[in-house]
Amino acid sequence: MLVGVTTDAAQVRVSQVERTRAMRLRLLESTVDCLVELGWAGTTTTVVSRRAGVSRGAQLHHFPSKQALVVAAVEHLTDRRRDEMSGSVASLPAQRRIRGVLEILAAQFVSPVFFAALELWVAARTDAELRESVAPLERRIGRETHAYAVGLLDIDETQGDNRHLVQATLDLLRGLGLAASLSDDTKRRATVLDAWAVVLENELETS
Repeated sequence: MLVGVTTDAAQVRVSQVERTRAMRLRLLESTVDCLVELGWAGTTTTVVSRRAGVSRGAQLHHFPSKQALVVAAVEHLTDRRRDEMSGSVASLPAQRRIRGVLEILAAQFVSPVFFAALELWVAARTDAELRESVAPLERRIGRETHAYAVGLLDIDETQGDNRHLVQATLDLLRGLGLAASLSDDTKRRATVLDAWAVVLENELETS
């Protein structure tokens, strides 16, 4: 009988953990949606909790401030977005692989998560307290995105100008992402990426 009681208690605990995880995920996703649709000023903890279907008390228990909630949301969904896109690598064509890599990387800079992060970066520029939280996150995401690009390109960044070319690529893609935040820049972006792929094919040193 005790074994059955213990098993039931364990199942209850697991169920509670799963419910908590699902609730946190709803909060994080709703936060990003709000940032994209309403901007930093319009993204309040009240609006987020209502959209996520979570009580204000529960939201404040996990994320005591708007700053904590927004930083966690951008961090979590940036990581998840990169993991999801890693699955695209297997389908890259052998021919024009570099152009395919650029397409995968560019998708990160026109995604809702990027536009949400953009709202966060802009707000942090004039908010010293927010900047203290955002700056380490921005540096970490920058390092990880650089390493991710090196891996996709399958190069040794210590060779030749590879490191600088990867950084130039990310700077270019970030700029294209900024342009896309104001209007549909799909055609021009494709043209730019075609041209940059040729540069990388000629300049990157591969083993």
